[in-house]
Order: sequence, then C-alpha cells, then structure tokens
Amino acid sequence: MGTKYEPMSLSRLASYLASVDTDQIRWKLVWEFLEEYRWEAAETRVGLLRDEPGPVGDARWDVLLAALAEHLLAQADLAPPAWVDARVLRRAWFPAELAIHRADALAWTPAAFRKPGVYLSVHDLSAA
Repeated sequence: MGTKYEPMSLSRLASYLASVDTDQIRWKLVWEFLEEYRWEAAETRVGLLRDEPGPVGDARWDVLLAALAEHLLAQADLAPPAWVDARVLRRAWFPAELAIHRADALAWTPAAFRKPGVYLSVHDLSAA
C-alpha cells in the first residue's frame, strides 16, 4: 500500500517553518507550498488556507502566513478568514537584503502583504 498524497496546508507549512532555523530554508518551504497550491483544484485550495496556522516562533513569519492566506483568497475573490486580522507587525519587514530588491518590494507588494507590514514583491511569490 502506498501513502496517499495530501497537499500542504498553511497549517502544515507553519509547523515546517517552526522546525527550521534559517530563512533560506523557510523561503524554500513557502515556495514549495505555493507550487503545490497552484496545482490543486480550485475547490481544494480554499481548504488549504482556512485553518489558522500555529505560531512559527517568529512574528514576521506568522504575519507572512496570514498575508499569504489573504492574498491567495483574494485571487479567488474570497474574503480572508477572521484570524488574519490579528497578525500585524509593529515594524515593517523587508525580507530582501539588497536595496534594489527593497525598492522593487515598495513598488510591487500586494495589498494583503503591505497592510500587515510585510514588503515583498509579487514577483517573489511567483519565483518558485
């Protein structure tokens, strides 16, 4: 008997993010989630975003997950879950280290990320 495939949910992604300690690996996990999400049927996608993910251990990543849920649900013309509103950073986070990438983030950050204080280019979300 084989193992049945289950797409990664946002909650499962949070547990993976909590288990690693480098941002480089965390970004790879986020991109893996986005890749799996893109291949799922529309009716499956919503279920992957509905449940509130547990804490990652870093507020920046907790907020990023909320912004990601809101962004992906907005693409499906759906409202974000209520848990998203409570996740906001006190100080803006620019994951990009280079100044040119930060400028790109200022210009291209989707509203769902800008609102809680995460500045990354929409292009970074499709780079996977």
